[in-house]
Amino acid sequence: MLHRIAIVGPESTGKSVISEQLARHYNTLFVTEYARDYIEQLQQEYSLQDIETIARTQLKNENELAKQCNNILICDTNLLVTKIWAEHAFGTCPKFITQHWKANDYGLHLLMQIDLPWQYDAQREHPHKRNFFFNWYEQELKSAKANYTIIEGTEEQRLLNATAAIDTFLATKD
Repeated sequence: MLHRIAIVGPESTGKSVISEQLARHYNTLFVTEYARDYIEQLQQEYSLQDIETIARTQLKNENELAKQCNNILICDTNLLVTKIWAEHAFGTCPKFITQHWKANDYGLHLLMQIDLPWQYDAQREHPHKRNFFFNWYEQELKSAKANYTIIEGTEEQRLLNATAAIDTFLATKD
């Protein structure tokens, strides 16, 4: 049985770092955040269509890796992230994203707290809105009745907290 674990939350909260650490810990694969590669190659400002393209490719990559991993797939982002991104940036969300974002496709969401210092990255846009976005993510997860755990602390504490949350989740699935 495949269990998808989604790592979500505001920018600069350690999602990519913990995704890689968790994949290593559970000897499995993780899906990288496609948006980073896509935006890096873009020669103009991103559009709503770009966000839909990112979402489609993210989901495609996730489904391809799901066939190759062991019983856990770590997802460094999911369509919830693109949904919030589109709604914030453009006030609307492509139908593809709203139709394919299903919280129950993920056994567990790890919502990354904003307690790590914000680090500059040319793709990051909202250092002053991390609390706003954290609250938005949590509200979306609650509204979707998603299984989620907030992960906080230092990088080391986050890994311990995340593995504890995943182990607890997996124990209920045996």
